[in-house]
Amino acid sequence: MPDADYFSAADDESAVAVIEAGGPVRAGLDVIFLKDIDPVDAIAQVEAVMTGCGHQEASRRPRVGQLLSSGDIDSPFVLAVSDTLCDALVSTSGDDIAAAAEAWSAKRAVVGLDAATAVVVLEALAGLAGRAHAAGLRLYCWWTL
Repeated sequence: MPDADYFSAADDESAVAVIEAGGPVRAGLDVIFLKDIDPVDAIAQVEAVMTGCGHQEASRRPRVGQLLSSGDIDSPFVLAVSDTLCDALVSTSGDDIAAAAEAWSAKRAVVGLDAATAVVVLEALAGLAGRAHAAGLRLYCWWTL
């Protein structure tokens, strides 16, 4: 099962540097741990639900699941999370998080993800996004297979 640790960093270079540090936790960054919430398809589905666009449109937006680390290694990878999703997470209220979680879980983007668990995931992502936004940071994913 892949681990997807979402974290904030100042820029792409700082985010990729977590590979040498042994991960975002060891680098002392703000991290949330989300098993099986992949930074490409599942996060594009979240973005589509939260911004009211289709999955295809969300998938084509800048930085959605963009691989920043070398593709020549098997694992871990560092991928970008789009600024559009970060902005949506920061500006969304608790009621909107619950509605988005229900819609996201209904799309079955993550096997076995029910609405209650989706709320927990989106609240964690929104918290991370809020802290990152306040500090002028961006969001990333450390993905290990």
